[in-house]
Amino acid sequence: PMMSQKPRDLELRGRPACVLLYGMNGAGKTTTAGKLAHRLSTEGRKPLVVAADTYRAAGIEQMTAWADRAGVPSFAGTTGADPASVVFDGIQAARARGSDVVVVDTAGRLQTQRNLVEELSKIGRVAGKALEGEPYESLLVLDAVVGLTSLVQARAFNKAIPMTGLVLAKLDSSAKGGAVIAIESELEVPVKLAGVGEGIGDIAPFDPAAFLRALFEV
Repeated sequence: PMMSQKPRDLELRGRPACVLLYGMNGAGKTTTAGKLAHRLSTEGRKPLVVAADTYRAAGIEQMTAWADRAGVPSFAGTTGADPASVVFDGIQAARARGSDVVVVDTAGRLQTQRNLVEELSKIGRVAGKALEGEPYESLLVLDAVVGLTSLVQARAFNKAIPMTGLVLAKLDSSAKGGAVIAIESELEVPVKLAGVGEGIGDIAPFDPAAFLRALFEV
């Protein structure tokens, strides 16, 4: 199996551009959203973070706290709201206030929860509509140590929503990083970002060569 040959840069063309993050509970979506918004802001972009985890008040609070740490504005749904409509409204809000990239945090979901997987499809469709057909980044966030379950997960989510890339929330070259190679080669979806520590600045473009070196160093 080979690593993906697809470009690893985020495609942020739309006005606004959009990055949609999803994955299971505890994978690191919210921290990834905060770190990514911070990074985009230091690169001169004007991000808006959309907190669309409407199942948990704590999820929304956590996301807005990370946005505050990142020094970027946030748009939050209310608990119990339809997450797809929160995403739609968030993209409209970004347009209205001149934000040029929307980073969306969504509720944790397992590939076995059919209603939540269907909900993710709907979020994707609604985001596409709000963006008037412009492409957007749709990224599965994986805790780097999940092993083969992550391949099963990636297959299922990739059917539900067109997946453009992966994020390894905790880049840990030990143990089970090999699943990354399996996912990339089977689904032709590249890892685009990696979390490299706990701090707000600790996210970086994924470096496949360094990853492979670390993986095969015994």
